[in-house]
Formats: sequence, C-alpha cells, structure tokens
Amino acid sequence: MKIARPLLAAPFLAALLLSACAAPDGKQDVSVSDAAQSAADAAATEALEAEVEVADETEWTKGAMVAAANPEAVEAGLEILREGGTAVDAAIAVHAALGLVEPESSGIGGGGFMVYYDHASGDVTVFDGRERAPAAATPEYFMQDGEVMDFFSSWQSGRSVGVPGAVALYKSAHDAAGKLDWEDLFQPAITLAEDGFVVERKLAATLASDRLQQYVRLDDLPDSAAYFYPDGTPLAEGSIKTNPAYAETLKRIATEGPSAFYSGEIAESIAYAVSHDPSLPGAMTVEDLANYEVAVRPALCGVEPDGYKVCSAPPPSSGGGTQNMILGLYDRLKPTSEEEATEEGFLKAFVDAQRLSYADRDHYVADADFVPVPAAELIDPIYLDVRATEAFAPDEHATPGDPGIALGRGPMRQMWGEDPTEHHPGTTHFSIIDPYGNAVSMTMTVEAAFGNSVMVHGFMLNNQLTDFSREPTKGGKPVANAVAGNKRPRSSMSPTVVFDPDGDLFMVTGSPGGNSIVAYVAKTLVGVLEWGKSAQESIDLPNIIARGDVVGVEVDREGGPEAAEALREMGYNVEERQGENSGLHVIIVREDGLEGGADPRRDGVALALE
Repeated sequence: MKIARPLLAAPFLAALLLSACAAPDGKQDVSVSDAAQSAADAAATEALEAEVEVADETEWTKGAMVAAANPEAVEAGLEILREGGTAVDAAIAVHAALGLVEPESSGIGGGGFMVYYDHASGDVTVFDGRERAPAAATPEYFMQDGEVMDFFSSWQSGRSVGVPGAVALYKSAHDAAGKLDWEDLFQPAITLAEDGFVVERKLAATLASDRLQQYVRLDDLPDSAAYFYPDGTPLAEGSIKTNPAYAETLKRIATEGPSAFYSGEIAESIAYAVSHDPSLPGAMTVEDLANYEVAVRPALCGVEPDGYKVCSAPPPSSGGGTQNMILGLYDRLKPTSEEEATEEGFLKAFVDAQRLSYADRDHYVADADFVPVPAAELIDPIYLDVRATEAFAPDEHATPGDPGIALGRGPMRQMWGEDPTEHHPGTTHFSIIDPYGNAVSMTMTVEAAFGNSVMVHGFMLNNQLTDFSREPTKGGKPVANAVAGNKRPRSSMSPTVVFDPDGDLFMVTGSPGGNSIVAYVAKTLVGVLEWGKSAQESIDLPNIIARGDVVGVEVDREGGPEAAEALREMGYNVEERQGENSGLHVIIVREDGLEGGADPRRDGVALALE
C-alpha cells in the first residue's frame, strides 16, 4: 500500500516516509526491446563457462560506469573499458590498482566475492575467492591450553592468515567472461606502482591514527614500517608513493599467470611469513597455496513482493540471505495504513528487520561446503511471514528463528551454538557496468586495516581467519562457523545486483565495513527500492546498524541525531557513532542512462565511460 505523506525536515526520517509516497511504477526505470529480451532468453541455455558471447553494443544503450573507492582505480577500470574490455576485465584492473592505492582495505594478499551478471545470457554467477584455512587447521586453531586465545594476539599474527583467493578469482572470472588479454589487465596498476600514486585522504588518516598504531603492528615490522612510515612518519596526504616490489609481482602474474603467485618464490615467501610469524605462527604451507581453488556458485536470489529480484553471494557470504531477509521483513513490518504511517513506524520496521536478520545470520551462516546452511529456507516467504511475527521488543535480546519449524521440516536451530563473532572493517567494494550491459558487483578484503600488518612482495597479507568463531563450541554444541581445514570463514560481504520486475538490470551495490556491511547495503536497497532515493541520496543517509541488542546510529551525518533520538524514545539501546566505515558504491540503470553514487566517507568516485 502506498501512502502519500509530506516530507519532514530531518532527512533520514523524511526518507522513511518516502517508502509510502513513491508511485508503484516509479522504480521501473529500465526496459529493453522484445528482440533484446528474446536474445537473452535464447542465450540463457548456454553455460557461463562456454565461449563468452558478447552482445552487440546496440543491444545495450545505457552506457558504462565504474564506481570505486579511489579515483586512480576508477580510471584503471575505465581505461580497460575504453580498450573494449568487459566488466570482468575492468574489475581485475580496478582491484589490482586498489591493492596499491588502498592497501589498508584489500589486495592480492586477501580475497572476496564477485557477483557477475551476463547481459547476453541473463545468468548471475558468483566467483567465491574467499580465503581458506590451511589444511592442517582444526576447530581448536585459536585455542591454547583449553582457553580461547586473546583476540588481538590472534588477530595480528600468522595464525590469522588465510590462503589468499584474489588472484585465483581474477583468473576464474577472466576465463569465463573476460575479453582482453590477461596481461593487459595489470598494466594500469603496474604503471601506477612504478610512476607513483597519490596518497589519498583515507590512507593518510588511517596511518596517522593513534588507534591504529595502538592495536596493529604496522609500524613495528621492518618492511611495513619502511613503506608506510618512511623516516618514522606516516605517509602524508597528497604525497606521491611508488611500490616497485608490487609492480614486479604484478608483472610476474601478468606474464606467468596465477602460478606465479601460488607456487615458487612468492608462495614460499607467504608460507614462510605465516609459519615463522614472531607473534603466533600459522599452519599455512606452500601446498595450501598450490591447492587453492575458487568456488563458482549460482547467486542466491530472492524476489521481493514488488517484483524486484535481489541477487547476492551465497554462503559463506551473508549477502544473499541477509539482503533478501531485510527487504522481505521490512515489507512485512512497515506501516500499512494512513494512521500507522509515522516516521517512527518506518524507522522501527527497518531496525527490527535488521535485528531479526542479523540474529539468523549469526546463527546459521557458514561455509556450506562443510556444514548445512538453510540459505533458501531463510528467505522463503513462508518463513519470513512467521519471522516477522517474532520481532523483538526494543529492550529484548535478539535470538535466531527456526526456519525448519516454520516450513514443517523439523527443528534446525538446535543444531548449532550461538556465534557472535565480530568481523572487523578492512574491505573495499566497487560496482561496474560495461558497454555490453554486463555488470560486476565485487567486494574484496584483507579483513582488518592492513590485514595482519605483514608486507610480502609489495602487498599485505590478510588476517581473515579471525572471521571464524575462535570458540568451536557454545553451550555444548558445535558452532557452524568454527575453523576447519580448507574451510572458508563466514563473511558479511554483500555484493549485490538487482533486477526490475521485467527482469532487466536495475542496480549494482555493495560496501565494505565488517559486520556492518549487511546494514550498509540494506540501507541503499531500502533507500532506492522503498524510499525512492537516488544512488547518492541513499548512500548519504546516516548509517543505522541493528545487530544484537544495540542499535548503532551515525550521528555525524545529517538526520542521524534525529534518528538516534527517535529510536531512544522507542526504547532501543542506542549507541551514537561517528566516522562510520561504509564505502558504498552504487550504480542504478535509469531510463536516460546510468546514475552513480560514491560514499563521501571514503575517497571514491563514480564515473561514466565517455
């Protein structure tokens, strides 16, 4: 039901009311010709791994765009698109550059997820390049003398390093949907590394942070300290920095392929750094690197009540489950009558949808190659109908539901112990649409800022394994996200692609931000699909994160203080936050072309291909 209401002064609360005043057809901005749709339907029977069928450019008239966290990385992607490359080609160039200019967030020493939409076939495929635990890892990997190890000691150590998946992801995606030669994709980043890149605001501020230096060892390790703190001082904003070692690494990957990374000198250096870490050694071996494999999976998609289809990564990612849960629950919880349609009612629905979804995600989501994960059940409309009736009182503890009981398949909740594992922000996201109508939504990470602080061959190693539950059992029951050999840890990353009710590409979105990623991405989906906001307007809204028993509200953004006060008056335990770590990059397909948005909390831009 759509309810027309006047706008309020407070931007966030006013936006909530727009969920009631957007016309039903106002969001359906994309259409394609019958001929183009028929071509896509015919191509849908072909497997993605077959020879890439690039649609004639005349079938896609909306243009191309790259939205990412650094202007030089965006330009690397645009350069590849100008040469005729696909979204996958551009994504490899963008991320190779981000590993240089934004090393605090991601790089080839980490991993992540790519959601790829093929315009010709209509397929949505996920390339899972999430880091894996070493084969020798056990559920007790972070236990010592029967006790869980101290988090910060585990976090900044060799024990926390997972087998990196980024380079293998590049190759798997390029084999499936690339067009340009492999070696050409790394040249923009190589040139930047050799000639120098501009140190942007975020990198400089992160390095100068007293908090960073208190908790990480970046300035204590010789190679990292020499690079990031020359002469003992952090890199300054606006300075020019080269990275010859990174350039040489990329040249080897470009000419030799992924084997240059997963075997030989580079692999040996990674394994040695992990196994000889002075703080706490890890179990990674060169065999673990040689045996790494990307998992190619179908996207986890849900169709919302208004006909929009939302696709994201399946487990171990939380994206496909949580984004569809939050949208579905919000639709069921939002006010449905003129009398109930207050700003507080819409705000409450958004917060309660998050609390319900986070509780389920924390309990059930893990690596489905190792444990059963009820991914489809969690977004089943029947379960969402039931789950919406279980919304917690503002002062009540958030607990998981049981989709098995709701769907008549027997109880599921009691299989696992509760898992409140925190995921720390050290991640990047970028969105790309190419001139052929293909799209990439890609979120990549090294986990914490600068990963585990160790630099090898010009790149940072991740500390991703602390995304596992360090405690393997809870209440006498196993935890789904416990460590195991070759297992991937649970992730909050939610690279997302949205299709309109006609099945046409409508939106590409995603964000970094640790476990808050789920809330950040949901804000853009609800903002655009429910509240009628533009890409940039949805990004600019204050972040509200409702995981567990505390609702975090970003109060240094316009509308944040009003939202915090409204929630506090409703009885929620509100934590006022500043300096939220989102990095949302959004592209929306409109009737007249592409509309992009970049998060002002980082250094990114969204630029169209001219």
